[in-house]
Amino acid sequence: MRLGRFTSSLILCVLSWAVSMSAQDSTDVFSRHLRLNESVVTWLTGESRLGETSSAVSLLDFKELRAVSSSNIIDAISREPGVSQVTTGSGISKPVIRGLGYNRVVVISDGIRQEGQQWGDEHGIEVDGNGVHNVEIIKGPASLMYGSDALAGVIIFHPEPNLPPGYFSAGLSSEYQSNSGLAGYSVYHSGNSSGLVWDLRFSDKYAHSFRNASEGLVPGSQFRERALGGKVGTNRKWGFSRLILGYYHLTPGMIDGFEDGELAGPTGYALELPFQQVRHYKAALDNSIRVGEGRIKAILGIQQNRRQEYEESTDDVELDFKLNTLNYDVKYISGDVSGWRLSTGIGGMIQESANLGEETLIPAYTLFDAGLFATASKGFGKVHFSGGLRGDVRNLHSNYLEGKFEDFSRGFQGLTGSLGAVYSPFGNMNVRANLARGFRAPNLSELASNGVHEGTLRYEIGDSSLNPEFSLQGDLGADLTTRHFFLTVALFRNSIENYIYAGRVGKVIDGMDVYAYTSGKALLWGVEASVDYHPVHSLHLGVSYSYTRGTSGGEDLPLIPAPRIAGEVKWEITHDGKLLNNNYISLRIDRRFRQDHFLPGTETMTEGCVLVGASAATDIVNRGKRLATVSLIADNLTDEVYFDHLSRLKYVGIHNPGRNITLKLEIPLLNMNRKDE
Repeated sequence: MRLGRFTSSLILCVLSWAVSMSAQDSTDVFSRHLRLNESVVTWLTGESRLGETSSAVSLLDFKELRAVSSSNIIDAISREPGVSQVTTGSGISKPVIRGLGYNRVVVISDGIRQEGQQWGDEHGIEVDGNGVHNVEIIKGPASLMYGSDALAGVIIFHPEPNLPPGYFSAGLSSEYQSNSGLAGYSVYHSGNSSGLVWDLRFSDKYAHSFRNASEGLVPGSQFRERALGGKVGTNRKWGFSRLILGYYHLTPGMIDGFEDGELAGPTGYALELPFQQVRHYKAALDNSIRVGEGRIKAILGIQQNRRQEYEESTDDVELDFKLNTLNYDVKYISGDVSGWRLSTGIGGMIQESANLGEETLIPAYTLFDAGLFATASKGFGKVHFSGGLRGDVRNLHSNYLEGKFEDFSRGFQGLTGSLGAVYSPFGNMNVRANLARGFRAPNLSELASNGVHEGTLRYEIGDSSLNPEFSLQGDLGADLTTRHFFLTVALFRNSIENYIYAGRVGKVIDGMDVYAYTSGKALLWGVEASVDYHPVHSLHLGVSYSYTRGTSGGEDLPLIPAPRIAGEVKWEITHDGKLLNNNYISLRIDRRFRQDHFLPGTETMTEGCVLVGASAATDIVNRGKRLATVSLIADNLTDEVYFDHLSRLKYVGIHNPGRNITLKLEIPLLNMNRKDE
């Protein structure tokens, strides 16, 4: 009650101040939504304007990513309506879109789908968030564009755009977080010399155990993350060609839970047993060649993901799983042909894995995947139509291991498609409708797991007879934009055949509860809505709401996020300051409701909570030149003790992190333009 009265009083004070300062004019927050329809996004027939896309798409730009405190890139985007995360402590996050995660979400980074061990609960996304400039989130089946696994949607991480010819830049960013002592920095250099482009970045961060007001420091939750990436290429009249290289190294601790009623283990920065080593290597060749009015886009990528677990000794690797992936994608995108835009191509991947350690959870396997697709879009007056068809095949062979895994082969085929329309009755309103069929082949974890999954503290058993998932999702949405007001609403209904999930079966093996994979018909539905109101130019009032419900055979599905409503009051003080520029302060309230729809025997009910946060930022300027940007962000100001329903640590009795204060600093070291180029 006290918190509610305090918040109400603070909001009234901010509103009063805003009215009294209404002569100030801000254009950034004020006009952001007015420009949204013109934003370029990835869609069926190549790059399209957001106003022409029939599916729900969210965009997060660099400023929005910078304005939040996070321990990884998935954590940074999880505040978006319809997006949440499965977490294992503060260092590992897995994306969930509208209640679907794991291999149902495709992540695109550096132009290719990120292939690691995303089937595991404690396996995060091996992407350096410092190198992400903006994010696209496609909500709903996108198998038409990306094949199997894009059943829930796609998250696309875009890097910093190429600089114009003759420009060179370099910079440094750093941050510190009080809760886990997280300290990190990132340095970069990029340039464009007569069409020769390059970009180089190195990032490093480390954190000790996070804390909360219930358990204190949580042993084993510390981690270290390092990443090195770069690209070099050429931009010419015929198109472009780029070589992209990346290395990512995460060393997370492993949380064992309680011993004799108390948490035990290391809590400092030093990584002590047990811990993991996760390395991800990537090389990609990205090409775009103009052919008449159209273009051919071809990308070839090689990835290696290697996960090692050390439990008893730093000299002996208990689990050592290596995954090699070759990605390929070739497509032709036409120019305007009598108002039509067409695209056709082929894409897929080849995978091979190996078990090199003493422990094994899934067998070594080989996989071949290919898909052929064609899409089209055209506008007819106030209505814009888009759609297409795709056929996929996936062949998989699981290797025999005596006393552990059987030798078997499976083949999966899927025909998917999408048809949608956007109706714009007048310039500032869009009504969207889309119907899409999605496809996902079961992964090796679901087909053949047989062993203790140390990261999730359970014994998992797969089922080699599982069939692929097929979904049919309908989306209906609308958005309205005026000079002072923005409203968007999206409804969805997703029916899935052969929905695969792991449930507890009431047995114990090797001291661990046994979870077995099974399947059934599932139905998910929900709503997302957000409102932004600017009573005066520099004041932003925003509220968002998201709700997802999932059932199968009369029971609730596991890992469905709780309903959530979030509000923000943001005041942009000035955009033309001579010393301090682009200043703002904000107050955020995140209300997470009780989740009492859960899978009995596998999950438990999660109580709701209210999380309060605040932030402020400014540019430091000298003679019109930005010298630095300073941001201060506070999360969970009241130090609330709570469980997130999708936290894997909930089931060993560990609450989410408590109060956290983050300080960010960005310093541009070089911003040069050689005008002769």
